[in-house]
Amino acid sequence: PGQGNDQDFPYASSVTSLVALKQAGYVREDYADGKAFVIYQHMRTPGLTENFYKTVQQDPGIFLTKGQVVQVSKNGAGLIVNADDTLLGQPIQIKADMVVLATGMVPATKDDPVINLAYRQGPGFRDNAIFNDYADSNYICFPYETQRTGIYAAGGIRRSMTTEESVEDAAGAALKAIQCLESVNRGVSVHPRSGDLTFPDFFFQRCTQCKRCTQECPFGALDDDERGTPKTNPTRCRRCGTCMGACPERIINFANYSIDSVSSMVKAIKVPSTDDFDEPPLRVLGLICENDAYPALDIAALNRLSWNADVRFIPVRCLGSVNVIWIKDALSKGMDGVFLMGCKHGDDYQCHFVKGSELAEIRVKKIGEALSSLALEPERVAHFEVAIDEYDKIPQMLQEFMGTIEGLGPNPFKGF
Repeated sequence: PGQGNDQDFPYASSVTSLVALKQAGYVREDYADGKAFVIYQHMRTPGLTENFYKTVQQDPGIFLTKGQVVQVSKNGAGLIVNADDTLLGQPIQIKADMVVLATGMVPATKDDPVINLAYRQGPGFRDNAIFNDYADSNYICFPYETQRTGIYAAGGIRRSMTTEESVEDAAGAALKAIQCLESVNRGVSVHPRSGDLTFPDFFFQRCTQCKRCTQECPFGALDDDERGTPKTNPTRCRRCGTCMGACPERIINFANYSIDSVSSMVKAIKVPSTDDFDEPPLRVLGLICENDAYPALDIAALNRLSWNADVRFIPVRCLGSVNVIWIKDALSKGMDGVFLMGCKHGDDYQCHFVKGSELAEIRVKKIGEALSSLALEPERVAHFEVAIDEYDKIPQMLQEFMGTIEGLGPNPFKGF
């Protein structure tokens, strides 16, 4: 494939490279004096297929070079191919009887929703554009998973695969489907909170039909009726708590995870005051995602990395579950700053619940306006993104945030 304007490029893969090598081998098998030329941008031959690549390289009738094809023109009954940026360091010209363009494997989900779901999640899967139209999944942690609980992607709609890889992939997806059925029969969640028995509990008497919970749920677990009241679908729920964090009326809770339970943790943190110190030390609260950020903190501690002793941590299911009331409780109690630490979002998002970290960042920006009205600096609340293998960056993040808080000074609400 060529530069950024080449539409096939997102779908090029090791399969594309292997097929090109295989076809070049067919030419040599069918014509003893035939020659094959393979001009490539990237040659991908992972695993044992590297041996196949080396075998092709040993064939004197197959010419391989990295390069950019700039022109294909007629030459009597044949063709002439001109290529630049080759391994030879100079342009080359090839006389050929046939030119074959290696194309990528385009997934069926590119032009067709395939599953045709008839609810908020549908008709196709969300965010396919992020993955070049492949079925959405967090491959690192949950292969085969889609945003629709109980539907698992396998084979060519997940990524370009050979036949053997697709067979193995299908077996894995089938096992995940069996696991899902068994979990539903026992009334527990599948992933990532495997075995969780709780469901979101709504106090509908105070519902204002704002639809924030139904719109922000990443898994389509909440529909709404004609008035906008949420309609729960427990089997779709992943127990992320995004609905709980979204609700401005705080009417959504879980039996083992609620607005009050975390608020109680916040209020239980002792904030140093002038009653105990002539110059009270700062107190900063960190709300930490339990999926990647909290394990990263553990790894940092195991590696004997240290950070400011004035920081206190509370783990949360996902940053999407963070309700702004927790931040307000912390600041009104006199804490000098609050930061949220969770997974990275964007094109290469790592959030186990798809967009929890992204939603949290949006909420933090909005709460900054409310803080200004209370004569508090918006900089007292921050949002950090960290991957599980970036544990070594955490001390620096906390040090910089503490430097900001020290520059702002103590919370004026301290002691009230």
